[in-house]
Amino acid sequence: MKNRILIANDDGIHAPGLAVMERIAATLSDDVWVVAPDFERSGASRSLSLADPIRVNRLGEKRFSLLRGTPTDCVIVALREIMKDEPPTLVLSGVNRGANLAEELTYSGTVAVAMEAATMGIRSISMSQLFHKGDAVKWETAQAQAPRVIEALLALPFRRGVFHNVNFPDVPPAEVRGVRAARQGNWARIGVDVHGRTDARGFDYAWLAFFHEMGEPPEDTDVGAVRHGFISVTPLHADITHRDGLAPLAAALAPLGAPAPEAHG
Repeated sequence: MKNRILIANDDGIHAPGLAVMERIAATLSDDVWVVAPDFERSGASRSLSLADPIRVNRLGEKRFSLLRGTPTDCVIVALREIMKDEPPTLVLSGVNRGANLAEELTYSGTVAVAMEAATMGIRSISMSQLFHKGDAVKWETAQAQAPRVIEALLALPFRRGVFHNVNFPDVPPAEVRGVRAARQGNWARIGVDVHGRTDARGFDYAWLAFFHEMGEPPEDTDVGAVRHGFISVTPLHADITHRDGLAPLAAALAPLGAPAPEAHG
């Protein structure tokens, strides 16, 4: 079956990574649609625009931007309105500028795009290209390696709600050591810094920025895979239940017994 592809992202309609993803998608299909935010929405996670209208800007026959829209808005508007008569068979998110690994996944608008599409019953893949601050982004690595990764993932049975998160290491294409199935890992250290500033009128403002340290992560994790020059591929879904905590929780709650019946009259 011919793929009908929707591309969305969180870096915005003019992001270089979006252009890279369009070139990747063109190797898989000649029916490629783009619906992306009008400006960068990194860190938007799965947020929705529930209190403001969403305005759709048509840039071409199959190319749209959402004014003030979030990454998740883009998927919903695409599937429920723009492409409702012939929905896509595949949603590609990215290519994101920078990693989407470990604990930071819950912040990611790139990951949120794929999660929303998978929840709505569409096969989806989020993709990110690592880089070191101050260095040029090696977009050529994602562009060269992504098509074969996507083809391999398309061969898997689709399970509603499940999607794949792909991260390309910060190495040239020829130095990629392979592709690894990896569990979500942990950064050695992660957080968000507040950088205080004062504008020209004397008013204070702040920039928020991630910081993280890789350390020596296990090789079976997403962080460990890219640390050693592999492409990491991680199956994800929206269920964030801590299953190991269920049994001790049930034991702790057992003495409380059944809830007392409500009094009537």
